Amino acid sequence: MTGNSKLTTTYLQTSRDALAKEQATSLAATNGWAHVDRDKVHADWDAIYRELAEGLEQRSPDDQSTQDLIHRHYQIACRFYTPSPEAYIGMALFYRENEDMNAFHNGYHKDMVEFLVYAMAAYAQHRL
Repeated sequence: MTGNSKLTTTYLQTSRDALAKEQATSLAATNGWAHVDRDKVHADWDAIYRELAEGLEQRSPDDQSTQDLIHRHYQIACRFYTPSPEAYIGMALFYRENEDMNAFHNGYHKDMVEFLVYAMAAYAQHRL
């Protein structure tokens, strides 16, 4: 991630750490997210990823229509727990750095993960 002075190497590591800590706390407090309808979550995220994939080349990560979709993505994440801005950026980094998550998301579009990293970071920085 370049072009944004706030997203330094240290901040990105802080984001990874925030994701790990917040998820662990939430998992422990909710019996492994037993309250979450995972089939519904996956269907809802699938709809967003399909919509993003259509015309991804013409989208900007921070345009209003993209950010509206990312807002929906964040709301789905909140069914598990409410991620801090840093943890939400950490989630995007996880999509990039985890081989299975990377392959899953890039299955929608070859550039989906990189697009999500920027779009989710923009959302976290400007709306959370």
